[in-house]
Amino acid sequence: MGSLDTVELLPEPDDERILSAIDPSAVGFQDEWRAEVTGWAPAIPTPIKRVRTKQFIITNGILFTILAVLMLWIWQSGFLLVDLPPPKSEWAAQQAGFSDASLDGLTGEGVRVCIVDTGIDLSNPAFNGVEIVFEDMIGDSSTPVDYGFLAHGTLMSGLLIAQSHQIGMAPNIKLGMVAALGDDGTGKNTADESVVAQAINWCIDNFNADIISLSLGGSQTDGMTREGPSVSVTRKAVDMGIFVVAAAGNDGGIEDDGKVSVPSNVARAISVGASVRGGEVWENSSMGSQSLADGEQRDDPHLKPEIIAPGESIISTGRGNTWYTSSGTSDATVFVTAALALILEDQPNLKPNSNSDGACIDAVKEALRLSTASGGDVHSNVAGYGELHAGDWLDATRKLPDCQ
Repeated sequence: MGSLDTVELLPEPDDERILSAIDPSAVGFQDEWRAEVTGWAPAIPTPIKRVRTKQFIITNGILFTILAVLMLWIWQSGFLLVDLPPPKSEWAAQQAGFSDASLDGLTGEGVRVCIVDTGIDLSNPAFNGVEIVFEDMIGDSSTPVDYGFLAHGTLMSGLLIAQSHQIGMAPNIKLGMVAALGDDGTGKNTADESVVAQAINWCIDNFNADIISLSLGGSQTDGMTREGPSVSVTRKAVDMGIFVVAAAGNDGGIEDDGKVSVPSNVARAISVGASVRGGEVWENSSMGSQSLADGEQRDDPHLKPEIIAPGESIISTGRGNTWYTSSGTSDATVFVTAALALILEDQPNLKPNSNSDGACIDAVKEALRLSTASGGDVHSNVAGYGELHAGDWLDATRKLPDCQ
């Protein structure tokens, strides 16, 4: 067993009697990827031809000598490092309907998407050739930088615009990134709500966004007597016809407060919960309430959350040549943003213009409701109208009447 001192022996999930050897120094190694990196495909045994003992010993000795010399040369040259390619989460894009034939040829070309997050680190080779518009509201950097814990904004951006390995779902969008959140030193990315509001306003007034993607959120409280600044500016955006896609929140479970995050609570915003592989709701995805503070009830297609999308163990870009997995409604939000970007490329008449008043948002959200498996007849406080299917959503929008 001496030759295995530097590796980890991990049981395969399907059969714990089978141990896979993992090199923990391999690039891209992470616990959750064990089975995908090593795989398990036992071969059918084949007969070994019998050879004369003397011939076998001579041949084996020659081959051993050649192999030993070759291995010594490789070791000294430094070529013995194994660079395993990181796995992908293609299942998530397929589950969300991005493999549908109706989306063929669509890449998000001509659509302007603005993300408010921790910023972006473009050092990952998957971003080679990518140009973005960057605004720094934390520091004074004129070049893209990510201030987040585990480069959260970089992870979210890769799901949209990665150009290699795992191609982004809308790789040709024009991306605006506002760095408004940062690592607070405890492993969390936080920001003052007023800064988030300023960032959203930048997306509106400076970047002229078609879609604003918010993989973030604050909590609602029963004692709130007026809406906060992020809610006010989100309401401004949607009333101008700018689509806002926002995370429902990650406080699901027995301690769920029953309210989606701010500003995904805004009626015309699309509040996104998370699903797991297979389509069930992720256990930490936040529950929504259909009652407003004044007792008024929400109406279709604005029940919260509106939709769920893959959000567990999603693989995306990290700093440098790294790929990470992350889980949450943050990831799910980007899937909906990507689907919407493809729709706006296909149906440019739905983009905001100087005459927009939010009517097109209402129509597109109605198409989203009708595109779910239940046809929009069922809504759950945790699963919304159902799971995102990008192809079906596009088909539904193609049937919409004209809107402003």
